[in-house]
This record gives sequence, C-alpha cells and structure tokens, in this order.
Amino acid sequence: MSANHHPGAEKTLRIRNFAAALAMSISLCCGLGTQAQFLGNGPRDKFRDTSILRPPAGSEIAVIVFEDLGCPACARAHPYELEAAKQTHVPLLRHDFPLPAHIWTFQGAVLARYIQDKINPQLADQFRSDVFASQSLISNKDDLYQFTSAWLQKHGRKMPSQVDPDGKLAGEVQADVDLGKRLNVGFTPTVVVVTDKAYQVVCGTGQNTEDPAQILPVVKAALATMPTAGAVQKSPRH
Repeated sequence: MSANHHPGAEKTLRIRNFAAALAMSISLCCGLGTQAQFLGNGPRDKFRDTSILRPPAGSEIAVIVFEDLGCPACARAHPYELEAAKQTHVPLLRHDFPLPAHIWTFQGAVLARYIQDKINPQLADQFRSDVFASQSLISNKDDLYQFTSAWLQKHGRKMPSQVDPDGKLAGEVQADVDLGKRLNVGFTPTVVVVTDKAYQVVCGTGQNTEDPAQILPVVKAALATMPTAGAVQKSPRH
C-alpha cells in the first residue's frame, strides 16, 4: 500500500477537515454583529457595516436609534424607546439622522446638541421629547428658532446669538449622519436592539410589519439570553 493511501494518514486528514469545518461553522454562527431573532421574526435589514451595532462598555445590551426630529414615525416610536429604557435600565443610544427633505431638522439636531453639551444632557433629552410632541408647530427654521427660544426661556435659559459659531456641533451631527450611512440606514426611525454578538431590528427597514411597541418585548427577550439575566445595568446616554 502506498504512503498516499495509508489509513492513518487518511484518518488524520479527515479529522483536520472536520475540525476546520467546525471552526468555520462556529465562526459563522457566533460572529459579531449577526442578525438575530431575540423575539419572533423581526424584519430583515440591508445593513452593511454592523460592527457599529454594539452596546457601550459596561453594558450587555443597548437600544440604538437613528432618528430625525421632524419624522412623524420617530415621534411615534419615541415614547416606546423611553419606556423600554426606563423599565429595563438598558442604555438608549441616540444618533441624529436628519433627512435632507426636512429643511429644519439638521439645525434642530444642532440645537439639541447645544443644550446637551452646553447646558445639561437630561435637559436635551427633554428638548427632543418636546420637539417630537410639537412637530405640527414647526415647519421651517424660523419656527424652530421661535420654539427653541420660548422653550429655553421656560427653562430659565436664554437663546444665544450664535448657537454654533465654530461649527463643532454641526460636525457632531454630521458624524452621526456619516455613521448611519456607514450602516446603510435608509429609514427613520431605525431602532435596533444589540448585544455584543447579535442584534435584532425593530424599526428601520421600511416594512409595514414594523411596530415600535415591540421594542420593550425584544429588549426583554435579549436580556433573557444574557448570563446575567435580570441584572440591572447602568444607562449611559448619547
């Protein structure tokens, strides 16, 4: 019998091939940023670079949102996002994704950043909620500035003559937009529940079956998959 057909050599080769196939299978099944179904059958996405779908350091799960302050669907999803974060203590990471067709929402995001960076992050969260609730009153930049000036006055602050003189805040908003493009965000809101290794889209694919009321159930289902299921997490804000 030739060396090329030695039974021992063939057995070793089979073992190596099996081990390689198993390793590849594990890699594919457990790879980072894979589409998951923590609950039911969520909509399929067309995301590209899913490496950005990660919870912040110290957290096992997060809800990532790409939103437009002038988007009615974002306004409808907003309370569900807040309720999910409140009930589960899972971080809610917001990214601004103002749509070009909405002529005031990029500047609205800049104003929210001004309040967040220069005044108080919690107050900025309230500003975003109030803008969503008042969308019908805002149709252009003049309306936006009048709304914001009155809102700041109500909260003991004064509208500055220049909100973003060096363009830093606009740069922060644009960085969020670029992040969304990198992911291939096509709709607002895009809402994704993420863990270190997987994610489930709740909203953001344009499918009629999307339901923001499913954010909390999906978060709870994702929490149930964690080794520390039931543990309270810290809630950093974007």
